[in-house]
Amino acid sequence: MSKKLYVGNLPFTCSEDDVRDHFSPYGEVISVSLISDRETGRARGFGFVEMDDQGASSAVEALDGKPFQGRNLRVNEAQERAPRRPGGGGGDGRPPRRSW
Repeated sequence: MSKKLYVGNLPFTCSEDDVRDHFSPYGEVISVSLISDRETGRARGFGFVEMDDQGASSAVEALDGKPFQGRNLRVNEAQERAPRRPGGGGGDGRPPRRSW
């Protein structure tokens, strides 16, 4: 089995390879995904690392709050995203106003 870890407070200049190298001493790194802004393409400072169960637990214990390229990482087990309401379109949740 594997676990997905949330990794926050990443330096904006780090690469997926940098993160993989930093986590690999604690276990097998299955995947690394750094999140970037859809509009600008710039790094958002967080990402996800998927590791084997034991490695993930070791990495959380060893790396949470520890410095990485000048920033203290925030590492914990990723939580599933809450489902979004169907629809979309913005607004404030009220029905549209009718104009007569």
